[in-house]
Amino acid sequence: MINILQVVTSLLTGGAEHVVLDLVVGLRNKGYRVDLVLFNGQHTQFMDELTRLCKANDAKGLPELEIYRLSERASYYNLLYIPRLRKIMKNYDIIHTHNSSPQLFAAVANIGLNKKLLTTEHSTNNRKREIKYFSFIDRVMYNHYNEVVCISEKAKQKLCNYIGHTTADITVINNGVDVNSFYEAEPDNDLLYSKNGKTAIVMVAGFREAKDQDTLIRAVSHLDDKYVLWLVGDGVRKQKLKALVAELNIEEKVKFIGIRSDVKNILKAADIIVMSSHWEGLSLSNVEGMASGKPFIASNVDGLRDVTEGAGILFQHGNDKELADIIKHLSTDGVFYRQTAEKCRQRAKKFDVRIMISKYEQLYNSLMDGRTL
Repeated sequence: MINILQVVTSLLTGGAEHVVLDLVVGLRNKGYRVDLVLFNGQHTQFMDELTRLCKANDAKGLPELEIYRLSERASYYNLLYIPRLRKIMKNYDIIHTHNSSPQLFAAVANIGLNKKLLTTEHSTNNRKREIKYFSFIDRVMYNHYNEVVCISEKAKQKLCNYIGHTTADITVINNGVDVNSFYEAEPDNDLLYSKNGKTAIVMVAGFREAKDQDTLIRAVSHLDDKYVLWLVGDGVRKQKLKALVAELNIEEKVKFIGIRSDVKNILKAADIIVMSSHWEGLSLSNVEGMASGKPFIASNVDGLRDVTEGAGILFQHGNDKELADIIKHLSTDGVFYRQTAEKCRQRAKKFDVRIMISKYEQLYNSLMDGRTL
């Protein structure tokens, strides 16, 4: 049995966190021992979901899922984590890190332990890359990893340019979702009935810097009262978004739904799904939206373009009027609507979570010199 430790900043809602959840559950279901380290161990919906799924699926005689919480708050660069992490790492064969601080601290903690190290880059953009001295630190850090994975070709290209690696040094494994579960989900009845015959547009994303709900909100201000917008998520920009809605006088058309664990049911109740972002790695919300069997519209930016182009519809980043026109076209042309929805569904199948888990499984076994269960 290979013992795998996933190390991530938290289990707050996000793409990296979703991948970690899927890897822990999927690999444990295959018979691997997979446990988890959280730098910020505060209680979240993802934590409840992870615990529930592991208990439901653990029929392999595995030890109970271990979640190591290094803190109960958002403190990501506490140097005291290094000795604590080192002590935990001693009991595992492979250490798989996600996010910047786990990447760095695990590399330091592994000095002298010589555990197999693997990390996943989840974005095409990282603010630390704009800080001059970080580039040297990162080049040294990545050289301590046995494998580096990027979630898209664009993320790989940007990382290679940043650290000076050749593309042969880095593997691409696309993030995935359970495509069938999103397509076959039942719609949320409360939301379905609340539409009252109107066209419902939905965006599922945290209210943070990378996301551009602002452009979508402005697009809805160009539409008449036959349209409603549901914003699923929460975050530091919530009050700014609410202020923009008030400024545009469209409070009756925009509903802030909050963080929800039933996203697939919300997507099925909506008519059009939008992801408006400033940048992405490979957006799981992108794939989930396409998997739901509804037309998907996205900003023409790295990460979103890679998944959407040729299936869903791209609009110029920040162009609210173009976005409004696309929404109108979809809602008034039934043939175009159905064709777009079907192309989106077929594209989503390429990003099924089973493919992602299988590729990581192959990588783990390769790291252990081909030793399998």
